[in-house]
Amino acid sequence: MDSGRPIYGQSASRLTVAAHLFGILTFILMLVWLLHYRGGIEYHSDNPDRVFNVHPFLMLCGYIFLVGQAMMAYKTVLSQRVVRKSVHMLLHLIAIVVGVIGICAAFKYHDMIHAEDVYSLHSWIGLATFCLFCLQWVLGFFAFMFPRAAPSTRARMLPWHVFGGRALLYMAICAALTGLMEKATFLNLKHHRESRLINFIGLFVLLYGIFVDLTVGLARYV
Repeated sequence: MDSGRPIYGQSASRLTVAAHLFGILTFILMLVWLLHYRGGIEYHSDNPDRVFNVHPFLMLCGYIFLVGQAMMAYKTVLSQRVVRKSVHMLLHLIAIVVGVIGICAAFKYHDMIHAEDVYSLHSWIGLATFCLFCLQWVLGFFAFMFPRAAPSTRARMLPWHVFGGRALLYMAICAALTGLMEKATFLNLKHHRESRLINFIGLFVLLYGIFVDLTVGLARYV
């Protein structure tokens, strides 16, 4: 087992680089889409489309990019355990705050165009992910940070915490992909360049999540 650990460590490091690459590409393509094709990002705008654009941008930043960074930071960064736990917790907390603003932007957009709220599969998955994510953070904070549960309780909770976090990342990816498909359908883009750009955003979101998950999985054996 020990002889294989350096190999797993090298693989995890390479996968971390790939994950960051896909994350950065997704971030860039999202900005190109929202700024070049969709008119910009502004929460307090009188233009409903600019208000809506806050939603995909912040949800990508929070529940895809930052959550992935938090998972990799805890598993792959060479630092003291308490530092890694603090960074892990803080990045997730920032993701929650960013996600709240992003969700508010979606509701504000619906109010501006007089549309119904929470009617699509995307919204169902997204809100379920948000609620479970908040629950995961609260339970994790009290169990592993302060006041901390008993060692035996932490040992029983840890596998559920780890696999719950990985499941929530994939739930966030499902929400992102269904959201992109929903928006592309509403815009009736078909074979337009913007449609292909949205496809690439979705593809890179998925690849980012896969490589984050692989990194976290392999890092367990380092």
